Amino acid sequence: MPTVFNALPGIEVPAGLINKSFADMWTSAAAGGRPSPASDYTKATQINLVIHLGFGTTCEDAAAQFQVAVNFSRRYPCRVVILCPLPLDDTSTDRIRAKIYGECHLGKTKGDTRCVEFVALSYPMSARRFLESQVSVCLSTDLPLYYWVHRFSSARRLIDYQYLLLNSRRVILDSAVIPQGFAAYAWPRPEAFRDLALARTLPIRQGIGQFLSACPPSELTGDIASVRVSHAPQYAAEAAALLGWARERLLACGMAENTPATLEPAPADDAPLSLDFGYTTTDRRFHWEGNPDAGTSAIDAILCRGPAQMSAPISLLSPEAALSEAMFF
Repeated sequence: MPTVFNALPGIEVPAGLINKSFADMWTSAAAGGRPSPASDYTKATQINLVIHLGFGTTCEDAAAQFQVAVNFSRRYPCRVVILCPLPLDDTSTDRIRAKIYGECHLGKTKGDTRCVEFVALSYPMSARRFLESQVSVCLSTDLPLYYWVHRFSSARRLIDYQYLLLNSRRVILDSAVIPQGFAAYAWPRPEAFRDLALARTLPIRQGIGQFLSACPPSELTGDIASVRVSHAPQYAAEAAALLGWARERLLACGMAENTPATLEPAPADDAPLSLDFGYTTTDRRFHWEGNPDAGTSAIDAILCRGPAQMSAPISLLSPEAALSEAMFF
């Protein structure tokens, strides 16, 4: 039966010889005339990234997330460790298996070479207690650690990984592929969590924010009666993130805490995403709607500067761009 670990590219090596195997791999690449890191390569590595693939991850999904990490690492050279837990009922082994992968990219000059290294670790629950020690050996020392959790079905299972939760600068989730309320769990460092769904909406939030910034805060929140986001099913996570962002920003502008903020399905013939501010007076309104698939958005509003209608291109961030947004901002 194929496993997530087997679906990932790389060369299987003994878990205790990962660093030596990397050195041998790069020596072999250099001897064969393929791009390989220079002796001072470690100075170019910027971060450590641990990707934890939950039980809900399929082989195809694992390969897709691996490619996201490759694309990301081309801009931010890093050591990537991918954790692949075996199913709870798998008792076929009691040892941790390891696989390594590396690639280099040549820029305009030889000195612009960028190389990235991946370690995949497959482990049964019986070897769980040794995992933190094995991960620490794989990471580059003295560099910040980031932890990306993908398709975990239970917050209680994640809470077992205290080493990663406590030592990571950011813990990254995607509310589109985890159970509702997962991020609201009583985590040891809730301030470190970031949602990829919110990160993907950055272009939308920038466009809306630039338009609204022309109005004084009191003009936006005076007489505001409601905030509403409607969405097509495929944008449920992005819609929830957009609503949370809009409410947070309006509260900072003086909106009352008890102002209704609702999330609702969009009618079939409406835009797949929309944001509305309702006011107690009929001569004020704000309506934004967008279709990320089509790349279009529009605003129809009557606010501080009178009636305004405008359209603009819009899109969600690519997976690797959303990852960098969630990690660094």
